[in-house]
Amino acid sequence: MKISDLALPKLAIKFLQDLGYSDLYPPQEQSIKEGLLKEKNILVSAPTASGKTLVAIIAILNHLFAHKKKIVYLSPLRALASEKYQELRQLESIDFGRKIRVRLSTGDFNSGEKNLEKADIIVLTNEKMDSLIRHSVEWIQKIGLVIADEIHLIGDEDRGPTLEIILTKLKYLIQEPQLLALSATITNANDIASWLDCKLVKNDWRPVPLSEGVCDHGVVKMKDGTTFEIKSSIRGPTVDLGVESVREGGQSLLFAETRARSASTAAKAADIISKMIPQNEKKELDKISKKILDNNEHTELVKTLAALVKQGVAFHHAGLTHSCREIVEFGFRSRKIKLLASTPTLAAGVNLPARRVIISTINRYNSKLGTKKPISVLEYKQLCGRAGRPQYDEFGEAILIGSSNSSELIEYYVNGIPEPILSKLSDDKALRIHVLSLIATTPSIKKEQVIDFFLKTFAGFQSNKMIIKFRIQIALRFLINEEMILHEDQRYITTELGKKVSLLYIDPLTASYFRQGLKIASKGRKHTLGFLHLITNCDEFLPKFSLRNKDYETMSTLLDNHSSELIEPTSEYDCSRSLLAMYSWINESSEKSLADNLGVEAGDTHRLVETGDWLAYSLYELAKKVERADLLEEISLLRSRISYGIKEELTELVKVRGIGRVRARELYKYGIKNLNDLSKIPVKKLAEIAKIGLTLAENIKVQLKKIR
Repeated sequence: MKISDLALPKLAIKFLQDLGYSDLYPPQEQSIKEGLLKEKNILVSAPTASGKTLVAIIAILNHLFAHKKKIVYLSPLRALASEKYQELRQLESIDFGRKIRVRLSTGDFNSGEKNLEKADIIVLTNEKMDSLIRHSVEWIQKIGLVIADEIHLIGDEDRGPTLEIILTKLKYLIQEPQLLALSATITNANDIASWLDCKLVKNDWRPVPLSEGVCDHGVVKMKDGTTFEIKSSIRGPTVDLGVESVREGGQSLLFAETRARSASTAAKAADIISKMIPQNEKKELDKISKKILDNNEHTELVKTLAALVKQGVAFHHAGLTHSCREIVEFGFRSRKIKLLASTPTLAAGVNLPARRVIISTINRYNSKLGTKKPISVLEYKQLCGRAGRPQYDEFGEAILIGSSNSSELIEYYVNGIPEPILSKLSDDKALRIHVLSLIATTPSIKKEQVIDFFLKTFAGFQSNKMIIKFRIQIALRFLINEEMILHEDQRYITTELGKKVSLLYIDPLTASYFRQGLKIASKGRKHTLGFLHLITNCDEFLPKFSLRNKDYETMSTLLDNHSSELIEPTSEYDCSRSLLAMYSWINESSEKSLADNLGVEAGDTHRLVETGDWLAYSLYELAKKVERADLLEEISLLRSRISYGIKEELTELVKVRGIGRVRARELYKYGIKNLNDLSKIPVKKLAEIAKIGLTLAENIKVQLKKIR
């Protein structure tokens, strides 16, 4: 089927052709035949790069020309949502007879964001959609098309329950929006399609054929029985296989077990890859390397990455800042970086295919359990799915590194069938969160209605009815005991506390822990360290780093020196390295200092700050509900310190936009300690202060007039 054959307006056809589309791939054609343009619910289960994005664009075009209802595009990750937003913005150029607006929202959970009311296409993370539902925003009733990307993540322990809940709620909206679900190839796609009342489009076709194999002692045995040897070196088979692919004109993506292993793997390949880079491309790599250094603090990790990029290799993991990761992704996508070593998180993040994917080990470290365990067949297949660049390669290869057990690995992984997707909604934490949310958004709901709703979820579809009922009863009992819901006249309603907890988007167990801490906090005393411990010690604070042997003495000294700030007696054995990092951060330690002294990299620091800010805000709001108004000013001050990474004396200066931790400290050194001082200094004098300049100085003065 050709694009020109689609039952779409000419403007839509031209738009698709201008994007370079002419013929439909098999999964796309199958989606059309199953009723995509007739607004049937469709689940597309197909490999990476098989054209699922075009299926979504066709559905959107069809909807925009036929209706004036809203379109919601759901994505599991911010990076993916941002990527999709940039793609969909191209639709704004089409004349639909009205101006089409595409908007992206992945921000704070505590915001309803009513400004989305005027958007036609709204790209959201699953959690943001859940938050908007909790805030009962009116435009939800105007949704006509829902596109759920990466729906196989419904089986993810952390993200799955939220995706499952919002799909259940959106599915039963009064207007019955069309649902288009996009998934990787999964074993039990039939189950998910049946649950969602979708027509199933299951197709294993790939634009670039994929061959899988296992490398054992320098010999690679492929699934089809063919074998080949690799030229071995002291670098090891992972690097040797990656280098070989680059030498033959491809790019290599190497998946390593840990962050340290990803960096060391890239370093091992650097010298030999560098010799293969043409001189003109080396200049481009120098620019990419410089951009990394210009946009980030010069930690050892950043300097190492920048040096490796110059040689055509890089590594990618969560310890890097968002800026670093974006620059590396751009360098690899533009084919300047030839070999990229990454932790497996990249496979579920952005779309970065390579001719050859090498999986260095089947083991993964589980930070929650503190142990290693083999990856699932499903995860293995997800990693393999990155092999083959549609525009550049005629084939893709995925090779797993074995160790004298190649036959077993081929049988289990290469020939294996991915595990079925299972709901994680019946987990205690997930049910606590989502039972409260349901009651908060459905006042005076009966127990039978609560149970009926959860029986409509994928968990209800898969699980025993009695087990669901029993687990819901446990969640209800907990919420009643914690005074978050009331049970009156056979109906449930949320208390003011329960409503606030639901809107804050925190686990009710965390709220209970915070409330207890707030109640026993002493009056008339400072609690900086105590509140930081409360925040970093709760289950929802991530990332959480354990103390190393050399950290215990530091932690013990900190507790002794600030014992008066603790809410209750605390041992160093009840503290984490994340607490040390947060305390150092709010006392103006740099990212470099945190990396050097605590082993907390810049990317981790950014996540610590983001999570800490959210939980500090939650603590502030809960303090209102437990009538601890005396703590509000201190918590607000702490939140500002967390957000900016500053000591207490700078909190007034950072209220001015454009003045962050570095500029505020420069101003303070100059003798400008508050907004009054800032308003008195002449513009020219202000501009002369380090890190300020004339443009910012003038902008500061304009802001001060509004503030004062």
